[in-house]
Amino acid sequence: MTPDLLSSLSLSVPELILAVGAMALLMIGAFSRGNSSTLVTTLAVVVMAVAGAWMLFQTGEGVAYGGAFKQDAFALFMKLLTLTGSAVALIMSVRYAKTQRYDSFEYPVLVMLSTLGMMLMISANNMIALYLGFELQSLALYVVAAIHRENLRSAEAGLKYFVLGALGTGMMLYGISLTYGYTGSVSFDVVSAVAGQGRQLGVLFGLVFILAGLTFKISAVPFHMWTPDVYEGAPTPVTAFFAVAPKVATMALILRVTMDAFHPAAGDWQQVVVFISIASMALGSFAAIGQRNFKRLMAYSSIGHMGFALVGLAANSQAGVRGVVIYMLIYVAMTLGTFAFILAMRRNDQQVEDIGNLAGISHTNPVMATILTILLFSLAGIPPLAGFWAKWYVFLAAINAGLYPLAVIGVLTSVVAAFYYLRIIKIMWFDEQVGGFQPMAGELRVVLGLSGAFVLFYVLIGGPIGTMAQAAAKSFF
Repeated sequence: MTPDLLSSLSLSVPELILAVGAMALLMIGAFSRGNSSTLVTTLAVVVMAVAGAWMLFQTGEGVAYGGAFKQDAFALFMKLLTLTGSAVALIMSVRYAKTQRYDSFEYPVLVMLSTLGMMLMISANNMIALYLGFELQSLALYVVAAIHRENLRSAEAGLKYFVLGALGTGMMLYGISLTYGYTGSVSFDVVSAVAGQGRQLGVLFGLVFILAGLTFKISAVPFHMWTPDVYEGAPTPVTAFFAVAPKVATMALILRVTMDAFHPAAGDWQQVVVFISIASMALGSFAAIGQRNFKRLMAYSSIGHMGFALVGLAANSQAGVRGVVIYMLIYVAMTLGTFAFILAMRRNDQQVEDIGNLAGISHTNPVMATILTILLFSLAGIPPLAGFWAKWYVFLAAINAGLYPLAVIGVLTSVVAAFYYLRIIKIMWFDEQVGGFQPMAGELRVVLGLSGAFVLFYVLIGGPIGTMAQAAAKSFF
């Protein structure tokens, strides 16, 4: 075994842990007698925890596999966040899958393989690695969306996601082929060098198509059309998974592509990012106002939040990247807590999703109502909660970069979005009571409590998080 291969393997140990773990769990599930879904899910969370622990103590950084794989502070931060989102979504799925009778050992294995693809995306340092990671993530997600085969809405969600996802992947592949054709290489370093030699129409077209394929995965406008239907139709734990881990990984990949491969063409891609950001913030804020289904409302909320995160990228600065990293961390915490609450919305052994079912729950479930109120205030960006600081960092970066109209539009759309969050709070605390919910499962109570505590006390821990985000942002500058 050559020294180069040993060095490459040492840098990619977390990915190897996930890959070997997924294959081993697939064998355990296939050869176990009876239903082994709980066992496989538990072991999957353990494998993810081991991979995360390895990264916490891993200090090695560098480029591996002939320049295809890059490990740096940014990759480690975003991978830990992705692993956390995937593991928590798995934990929240166990009881729900049993009650809905779709518990199978394939689900945690697919989530692990998808997470492996996300980690490869985050460390991608050339177009081939980008595509392989992207497809490994996507193919598993298409199956997971339709994992509840006996449910018509779940099957429909999987089909819509697959058809539209294939379109997005095709656009991205076309962009990669254009970029390769005009630069003669798939390496981000070579693409960056060619992009720095002056504006080339073919390279710019390639960049636009690559961004189109990537923004599809973060539900950014105008590639958002799949999100409300898939969020509503997929099983709720799957929706929670979709809302966090793929968004973090794809946002990291967008940062990697724009900052590493196409940074010399920043003047061109900034215009695209500004347009997508404004469109996403506006649609996410206005389209959610009339929604009655909580999961569908969260779909539009996620579209808006991705628009806010892109404000930091549009700034094209170290402060902007730092803002995006912090925003994604806070977004994951808020979203997981909110979906833990949605999973706890059970009445008469039936899952309810209509916002009207929240009427008066402050009287029957006061703790749940209080924590959800904190999370909704944070999603709206009310100070001093975590959501306020997330928006503060990206808007401040935009202002420092001279993007005043973008920052102003962001603030105005935040005000509009606050309406539908406040409406839910009003329904919980002031509407006539329609009945309480069943006792909340222990794992959901833990996720909801930790999420609420993080959001509420972020001001006390924001310093160390900001320092880590700053170190991650320095990887690009």
